[in-house]
Amino acid sequence: MKRSLLPPSSILITGCSTGIGHHCALTLHKMGYQVIATCRDPEDVERLKQAGLTSFQLDLADSDSIRSGLAKALEATGGTIDALFNNGAFGLPGAVEDLSRDAMLHQFQTNVFGTQELTNAVVKIMRWQGHGKILYNSSILGFAAMQYRGAYNASKFAVEGFADTLRLEVKRDNIQVSLIEPGPILSDFRKNAYEQFKRWIQLEGSAHQAQYQSMIDRLETVGPSAPFTLGPEAVTDCVIHALQKPQAKIRYRVTVPTKAFAVLKRILPNRWLDRLLIKAGGDGKR
Repeated sequence: MKRSLLPPSSILITGCSTGIGHHCALTLHKMGYQVIATCRDPEDVERLKQAGLTSFQLDLADSDSIRSGLAKALEATGGTIDALFNNGAFGLPGAVEDLSRDAMLHQFQTNVFGTQELTNAVVKIMRWQGHGKILYNSSILGFAAMQYRGAYNASKFAVEGFADTLRLEVKRDNIQVSLIEPGPILSDFRKNAYEQFKRWIQLEGSAHQAQYQSMIDRLETVGPSAPFTLGPEAVTDCVIHALQKPQAKIRYRVTVPTKAFAVLKRILPNRWLDRLLIKAGGDGKR
């Protein structure tokens, strides 16, 4: 039976230190939901606790941390998880040919492997309790690839593949699975991506060195760097809709670019779409 999840239903959210996860956790907490806000850094956990949230450390790149964080969440809720918002992720910019095997593994450990490991554990809990809603925070880059975002593109394409398959497999268990595809949202994403870029990408000798300089200028920009950028509340609104409607949408396309490219991908020839994606990415500038 389809059901609404109203306060004080429980929701476990990953990646709550800043941005979308932080805004969503605080908003749902104020609405009366039992929010379990998790993040990788213990200092951020303490900061969330001081804000009145129930918070635990959960590093998606570490299986032991996933098991420990989930166990603490279940202890706090009395053994149930009504909803899971898979929000924790990061971007590792760089041309595909400049991505080492270790760099690709680093990207996938959090965005894909850890996210799905946690989800698989939560599915068993939801099946036992007879209901649940699972939300994946994907991206416009989960269905439309852009230059110099290859590792992140691939990780979000993978997330969409897992989510679409899982939705079919758990439908009979009264578990709903939804994808949120934001597009440009105000957050610390660019700042964190720049740190990853400096760690993993070698500029010297790269065929893309000139484009990297444009990309660095963008990553260092404070405030919106793309048209139609929205605040994190736009994603929080989608989460609330998914929780409170008896039947959540399968996909929530949040910003104008996401909605536009979803349509264009269906109607344009591939080569035309490639030209638009290159223009939208600005050869690294956007």
